[in-house]
Amino acid sequence: MNSTFRSLTSTASSLFSRYSPPAFKPVTLYTTTRRGTSRRARRKKMGLPEPEQTPDYTNWSASQLLKRITDLETQLRNNRIVPVTDPSVTAALPPKKKQKKDRPFDASRYNTRHIALKFAYLGQRYNGFEHHTGNKTPLPTIEEELWKAFMKTRLIFPTRGAELKEGEIDWEGTDYSKCGRTDRGVSAFGQVIGIRVRSLQPMPKEQPVQEEEQGDKMQGIEGNAKEQGSKEDKKPESKPWDHIRDELPYIQLLNRVLPEDIRMLAWCPTPPTDFNARFNCRERRYRYFFTSPAFAPVPGDAGLLTTATGKTLREGYLDIEAMRDAAKRYEGLHDFRNFCKVDPAKQITNFERRIFKASIEEVDVSQAPAGFISHPAFAQSVGAKNQMGGQGDMSIPKIYTFDVNGSAFLWHQVRHLVAVLFLVGQGFEPPSIISDLLDMEKYPTRPKYEMATDAPLVLWDCIFPDHEDIDQSREDAMEWVYVGETGGRETNKRPEMDGGDSKFGKGGIMDSIWEVWHKRKIDEILAGSLMDIVAAQGKRSPADVKLAPVAERSPRLFDGGDWPRPVGTYVPIARKQRMEPVEVVNARHLERKGPYKPKFMRKEDGDE
Repeated sequence: MNSTFRSLTSTASSLFSRYSPPAFKPVTLYTTTRRGTSRRARRKKMGLPEPEQTPDYTNWSASQLLKRITDLETQLRNNRIVPVTDPSVTAALPPKKKQKKDRPFDASRYNTRHIALKFAYLGQRYNGFEHHTGNKTPLPTIEEELWKAFMKTRLIFPTRGAELKEGEIDWEGTDYSKCGRTDRGVSAFGQVIGIRVRSLQPMPKEQPVQEEEQGDKMQGIEGNAKEQGSKEDKKPESKPWDHIRDELPYIQLLNRVLPEDIRMLAWCPTPPTDFNARFNCRERRYRYFFTSPAFAPVPGDAGLLTTATGKTLREGYLDIEAMRDAAKRYEGLHDFRNFCKVDPAKQITNFERRIFKASIEEVDVSQAPAGFISHPAFAQSVGAKNQMGGQGDMSIPKIYTFDVNGSAFLWHQVRHLVAVLFLVGQGFEPPSIISDLLDMEKYPTRPKYEMATDAPLVLWDCIFPDHEDIDQSREDAMEWVYVGETGGRETNKRPEMDGGDSKFGKGGIMDSIWEVWHKRKIDEILAGSLMDIVAAQGKRSPADVKLAPVAERSPRLFDGGDWPRPVGTYVPIARKQRMEPVEVVNARHLERKGPYKPKFMRKEDGDE
């Protein structure tokens, strides 16, 4: 009997310890213990019930213990199944934090300033530079990405900013201007825009307004205040604000939110008065990259052809000397209507443009691309010679550029210029064809020839000489602050501590550009290695390949793209069909659409 009683007592105590009234258990999780205050007093003050005390089971009978066990098991089962909500427990829970509402950005609290920005982009993923409202394009434009970056960083305050819907762009109120308008697929390494942005320059302090009604009384008070002010210690003058050093890090702010293939390079804190990036630009410099051979040549005698100048040349290779002769003929002031695409909407009648320089240059591997590694500062170790070779070590195929500098360019002009040069380089046309096409008496209208492809073309730089001295040498006179220089890096970062100066090192722009380059370089290496492997496979030597001579095969025409186009029988430019005269094209458009005068239009303005 005693053993049974002890067993029942133990079971009842165990069940009671497992059961805790819901009104009491959660409270202990959210109450704090204060020194010097009893738990019972605190519970009484909070209006909470007293916890149930464990009964003394030593004097209970067996029947009482069995009933107690049954009751506790029932309560424990109900406590697990049915949640109980007690107002006293809810009151003891900690209050939820209120979510802060985003306050609207108050543009009136900030100064603004007009600056110029120089930036670069790779154009293959974009539908050109310019955005046209209501014109949906298969790819985004550079202007769309710029707009999103400026708005996300809250650097601009457009007039209709709050009214614009998603996807809409309206630069009104930002003094926005652009230098060049590159086409789809075309890149730029020196594009320039002008824009009014938010500034850290302190706002002028408001001066108290003196009311005229107070008259002499206010004058007396003002006199007493001056006397008291002379006796008091003067407050130390604040440090003058530096318009470059103390300004926002515009380059870094924008690069953080722009795509990896669009990078801000520099900013100009003091552009000329009424600066317009398009009309203040005195010179635009373009480069068109190509290789020689331009496509995979055919080995042996079957790959040889005779050019228009009587030279023997292997198909795929370009006659660089003939191209240089032809390019020189572009220099000077000429009518380039036969080297552009006519846009009748602009009603252009003046096609004269001045070319300062036109040449074919071989790219030195020690200078570009990625030639900065050849500098001694980037040597593998102290005293080690640089791994990059000189001009003689350049691998085949060689890389060339067509460099052309001019004051302004017509629509697709550069791609037409280089297209004719490729015809000369492949031996289809003599260099004299350039002079003939520039002669309006010989060619009053443009022959129908295809322009070169877009990908290798780069707007290399935009030059802005002193606007007050038009006759000066064509040098960039604007004060550019480049990334990494004072005013071109974040002032809250120290290179010696953070490991970067915004240009080189951790978080620098060179790291992000290297990443973009490295992806494409590996693709180049893999594709080149694959060509070498395939060319070496098999038992036959390239010298043993027997093909029909070039004269008996369909010629292939190189237009700057990745592969040549078969053209059947080549028709010389002199015998090609001609376009309609410009006057006829303009008149027909005017009759159908009516006159159109875009903003900032001027007589000699074209579309680059």
